[in-house]
Amino acid sequence: MNSIRSERIEQLEPEAEVDADNEYTAASEVEAGIRDFVRNDVAYLRRPAIMNGPESLEPGAEAAVTNVNTLIQRVAGTSLSEIEHLINELEGLRDLLHAEGQRVQREISGYAQLSQQAMKSTRIIAENVAQWKRTAEGLRQG
Repeated sequence: MNSIRSERIEQLEPEAEVDADNEYTAASEVEAGIRDFVRNDVAYLRRPAIMNGPESLEPGAEAAVTNVNTLIQRVAGTSLSEIEHLINELEGLRDLLHAEGQRVQREISGYAQLSQQAMKSTRIIAENVAQWKRTAEGLRQG
């Protein structure tokens, strides 16, 4: 029974590694896309507004707009840096989980091999005990 399980585990391991690599690559691509989207989406807030022509504001109104723009840039910059920090933390956690998943797979594989060896040893011991028992019975009868 255990030999069947270990054979299944051995058969599944290469596929699991390929799936894990594909998931890792896909996750990296998604994260890169999110980073690009956030940077492009907030980039217009970082550029100073150019106002010329008949729609120019009065100096007082222009100062208020500048203050609002500065405030928005500070808030957006803080939010963006927090998002980037969060993304970095999540990447670290993903790497940790990936490494732990591989470690668990190695542990399971080692356990399956150990289980097979224990079963073989138990069979050998049982066969030897049976043989000794037959020999002892033969000596008693003879």
